[in-house]
Amino acid sequence: MSQQRAAENGTKPPTKFGLLIFPSFEPLDSMGPIEALQILSWTNKLELYVIAPTLDLMTTALPEGPISVSGPAFGVRVAPTHTFDTVPDDLEVLIIPGGFGVTAPTIKPVIEFVKKTYPKLKYLITVCNGADVAARAGVLDGKRATTNKMAWKSITDASPGVQWVKTARFVVDGNCWTSGGVTAGIDATLAWIKEVFGEEKARNVANLMEYEWRDDRNWDPFAYMFKDDIEIPGL
Repeated sequence: MSQQRAAENGTKPPTKFGLLIFPSFEPLDSMGPIEALQILSWTNKLELYVIAPTLDLMTTALPEGPISVSGPAFGVRVAPTHTFDTVPDDLEVLIIPGGFGVTAPTIKPVIEFVKKTYPKLKYLITVCNGADVAARAGVLDGKRATTNKMAWKSITDASPGVQWVKTARFVVDGNCWTSGGVTAGIDATLAWIKEVFGEEKARNVANLMEYEWRDDRNWDPFAYMFKDDIEIPGL
């Protein structure tokens, strides 16, 4: 529903967005969609909550342990604005990035937060293996969805109740928007902007990002590139 159609139906496009972060989240999974929404906010009043288990800085660095065959890998740190206990009740759209932290024990409270919060949301957007968080929270049961193609087997085997679509760049089922790996989150977010705010807005955002938008949701070349789950040396 575009912004014009929403107005005609007496509804308003959402304005309250939440970015869910956690230790070892993937930077582009999160900042790609946020870049698109930030540009959208130049012409539409939007608010962003950065939500984490605590108000401690959350790093994108890999979990402790062997991390590289050539030496330590770096990360960036992001400051949350809200914890799971303080996020406002008016949250409408939740974005869940992926990252190596999805497979760490520290992800358990994140899954519980998604399970508790989902019924209140207008939209849920997952990027990469962020779909694994949503699936483990039970919110994708019976729905069509997609996820990172590099770790396809391990993610999909763990959640057989989801109707996984391997060849999709992103999938829409009800109010759940799930995308493939990393950059696919930008494509899904632009498609979401098109759906809610109109195609002209979405095209303008993509152009201002100087981003070549892959708007065919049914085609993801990485579905054919990775035949089996990839093991990264040192992890």
